[in-house]
Amino acid sequence: MDVQLPNIPVPVFPLRGLYLFPHQLLPLHIFEPRYRRMIADLLDGPGRLVLASPRRGERVRDEAPALQPIAGLGEIMRHEKLPDGRFMVWIVGLCRVAIDEVPSEHPYRLVRCRPFAEVDATADEVEELAPALRAATTERLKEPLPLPDDTPMGLLADLLLQTLGASPTVLERAFAEPSVTMRARYVLRAARRARRADPEPPIEPLDAD
Repeated sequence: MDVQLPNIPVPVFPLRGLYLFPHQLLPLHIFEPRYRRMIADLLDGPGRLVLASPRRGERVRDEAPALQPIAGLGEIMRHEKLPDGRFMVWIVGLCRVAIDEVPSEHPYRLVRCRPFAEVDATADEVEELAPALRAATTERLKEPLPLPDDTPMGLLADLLLQTLGASPTVLERAFAEPSVTMRARYVLRAARRARRADPEPPIEPLDAD
């Protein structure tokens, strides 16, 4: 999906350990006053924002945590304002972006977006890895993926990663990996580790005759 990046700074919503993947639909409950203001401002414009995970153990101005350099650009697809001023919003992921924080006169933070230089897989790599990604995701979902055969391998890797309940370290590394092939191999290894860690299902007792 080709996405035209914003040419002006956009609001950023920091959420530790949460990553907005391309094509993902993410529901959010907005209750802090500064982020209520952010959503209200976004609804008056294009409705685009960045979801970024703060870096662990790093601080910048006013004790705000520094942000991971790779984040997800999203767009508000639906919103509901509650009677007390809170919002329920549904964000669709557009693409990964590289971000740079800029000064903000608002109560919320702003970032500039730069292209994320993704490296596509070769045809041979797709032939090797795409079926394994589909199989591993289907195994976890217990049903086939209703996706066309030409679904990009990067999307298949992202879908598998979202089913794993992976640790923040795994999520951070996989999300920021520019090589689709390396990301796919890394996520498949994580899926194999998760499978080994899953407990065996309990043995069902035989019915008495």
